[in-house]
Amino acid sequence: MAAQNFDVIVIGAGPGGYVAAIRAAQLGMNVAIVEREHMGGICLNWGCIPTKAMLRSSEVFHLMHRAKEFGLKATGVDYDLDAVVKRSRAVAGQLSGGIGHLMKKNKVKVFMGEATIPAKGKVIVKGEKGTDELTAKNIVLATGARARELPGLEADGELVWTYKHALQPKKMPKKLLVIGSGAIGIEFASFYNTLGANTTVVEVMDRVLPVEDAEISAFAKKQFVKQGMKIMEKSMVKQLDRGKGKVTAHIEMGGKIEKMDFDTVISAVGIVGNVEGLGLEALGVKIDRTHVVTDEFCRTGVEGLYAIGDIAGAPWLAHKASHEGVMVADLIGGKHAHPVKPETIAGCTYCHPQVASVGHTEAKAKELGYEIKVGRFPFIGNGKAIALGEPEGMIKTIFDSKTGELLGAHMVGAEVTELIQGYVVGRQLETTEEDLMNTVFPHPTLSEMMHESVLDAYDRVIHM
Repeated sequence: MAAQNFDVIVIGAGPGGYVAAIRAAQLGMNVAIVEREHMGGICLNWGCIPTKAMLRSSEVFHLMHRAKEFGLKATGVDYDLDAVVKRSRAVAGQLSGGIGHLMKKNKVKVFMGEATIPAKGKVIVKGEKGTDELTAKNIVLATGARARELPGLEADGELVWTYKHALQPKKMPKKLLVIGSGAIGIEFASFYNTLGANTTVVEVMDRVLPVEDAEISAFAKKQFVKQGMKIMEKSMVKQLDRGKGKVTAHIEMGGKIEKMDFDTVISAVGIVGNVEGLGLEALGVKIDRTHVVTDEFCRTGVEGLYAIGDIAGAPWLAHKASHEGVMVADLIGGKHAHPVKPETIAGCTYCHPQVASVGHTEAKAKELGYEIKVGRFPFIGNGKAIALGEPEGMIKTIFDSKTGELLGAHMVGAEVTELIQGYVVGRQLETTEEDLMNTVFPHPTLSEMMHESVLDAYDRVIHM
């Protein structure tokens, strides 16, 4: 078997891998990509995209129930869970097929199968049709991550689900326990709660959405409780007793154990990097808590071997992976590459209400020693939010009082996942409070609140 030679081999075709492959091909390199399961990776097939499709269905369902508020009549409102899932799968399928097309268009050679790296610059792919031997001076690891399984809380697909089971439910949960209130946990809690499941969320940290600003977390929690969710913070599921059609969860809170019965449990307690079976240790790659250790340019310390996306550590976000993919391809292609700064990456959670943020939280900014100015603006003060029937929300901005640098922006409310980009661009362009105050925001839009929040930080707010 003669080895096939490439300039770059990418292992993993998720949002990091396929983007790295496209950019390397744009720069005139001969590129191969290896994928074990499905083009587009978890994000596109079992994560970001299909969850958004399902959440959109639950959002429309929620609005149908509110028809009367808008002067409309809707009777006999119901849902068909199978049809909701079918739509979600079709959205994922359409995009996954699109990635295959992009590979063809950019002349990237696709190898479906499992990859190992037996030696520097060499990749063996074991697929259904046999084994391929590939060589390249540059190899990009983009194998992503998978759901963490805690001992005793392992998924069985019937009573205890991972995200995959939750995206293709065999039944509608009546009494649901969600373990973990990060983005994945809270999105599923939001979806099933909206469709009528009696939902309890257990979070080991002192607040839901623990990576968000404390004020935003508190606001979101209030809304979740209002929607009928039970939120248990500083709590831990110690064990699950699985019976016929029910699970008894032993939940520890404040040193006491409470037993509660559920018919479905979704475990969303973090992720583990896919580092096994590749032969990384033998190559001399450093691995720390299931993640590959890299420098700011995603280099692993082994010449010609890079690691991007979830496998290379936090923040575990698709857009960070894509950006790293472009950066590494540029680096290999001899272009000027900009390292990714984690604090410039926005995080979005598509629960109801939506949550979005970029940069430092108020606590983090203080911890780093900044003197700060903080501005807030509520949705209730915005004409468009009231007209939309979405008056619950808030925008919070944090500035360095000495330089006017925008240190962080944090939002909760309708469509904030789309709004956050304004502040992301602002941070990228090193905008100061002065620039933001002098920007004319269109009226009536939700974006005006972004302006007012900045004005508030400097005691110039108009509509409050």
